[in-house]
Amino acid sequence: MSDIASAVAPYLSADGRLIRLPQHRTIVFVGDTHGDLDATERVLSRHLRPDRTIVFLGDAVDRGPDSVGNLKLILKAKLDHPTSIHLLMGNHEAWAVARFSPADFWSSLDSEASSNLAGTLRQLPYAAWHPTGVLGLHGALPDGIELSGFESIELGSERWRSITWGDWSEQASVEGRPGVCGRPLFGRREFIARSARLGATVLVRSHQPTAPTYLFDDRCLTLFTTNAYGVGPRSIALLRPGRTIRTARDLEIEVID
Repeated sequence: MSDIASAVAPYLSADGRLIRLPQHRTIVFVGDTHGDLDATERVLSRHLRPDRTIVFLGDAVDRGPDSVGNLKLILKAKLDHPTSIHLLMGNHEAWAVARFSPADFWSSLDSEASSNLAGTLRQLPYAAWHPTGVLGLHGALPDGIELSGFESIELGSERWRSITWGDWSEQASVEGRPGVCGRPLFGRREFIARSARLGATVLVRSHQPTAPTYLFDDRCLTLFTTNAYGVGPRSIALLRPGRTIRTARDLEIEVID
């Protein structure tokens, strides 16, 4: 794991905090995989092609049966196909920034291995942007910035916490309240205001197993690509070239089971 992490680190550094996705490729958004190596293998076998870019929305480790194998496979794919594979930062990649439980993967590593891997994963991008107005990230939208502002978001900051830990609710009166386990919880008003400032028509995210698949007039899509939560079939979303995107329902949902 350390060798692969060290080798992929320069590519992560070069990518920056915001991935600019190509308009001419099909974009494949993958939700939490959480140690579900089988899910990642299925996604890569179907969609690792020259005409596609695959975006993992974070949380590749913990909870599932094979976090080591799953993370290794994603990092190896990134190493071999640096412009076609992107792993975004979820809260489970940020063990060194904000501790959490359960963390069976991180707890299994010795201090040196944990430190080395955490150093690489601290460089992961926060979000991926598509010119049609689709924004992919792990949790919720940050406040008070435009797209260029992603590059200056500091690890551990409130904006970072919104991205990696934030949850959504249809209620309009929950803005900023601690939700489950202190995760920041945001409502419809915050979604509308923050997405407008970012220029985002649709948000594609994961992280929140209790969330409906579609929220906010179908502008927010929550995906899961793991069996760890038992929330339904493992799904991914495809954004085809040339497609006009008005809501998240204009993306194709594919079940990989």
